[in-house]
Amino acid sequence: MTKAISLALLVGGIVLLYFGGTSFHSLSNDVSRFFTGSPTNKTIWLIAGGVIATLAGLIGLALPGRR
Repeated sequence: MTKAISLALLVGGIVLLYFGGTSFHSLSNDVSRFFTGSPTNKTIWLIAGGVIATLAGLIGLALPGRR
């Protein structure tokens, strides 16, 4: 069961990273970076959540399962 959760975290993290990347290159984010010098909060949360979920999934898959 834990391998399934780890796999779901890995896939979900990759999806979040994809949406964070597309948000990073959007017009609204370009405008925000022009005026504030930093990306939007949505972009930061998508990328950070994607990194955390991907790492958690990879760690869960790398650790040996209990029997």
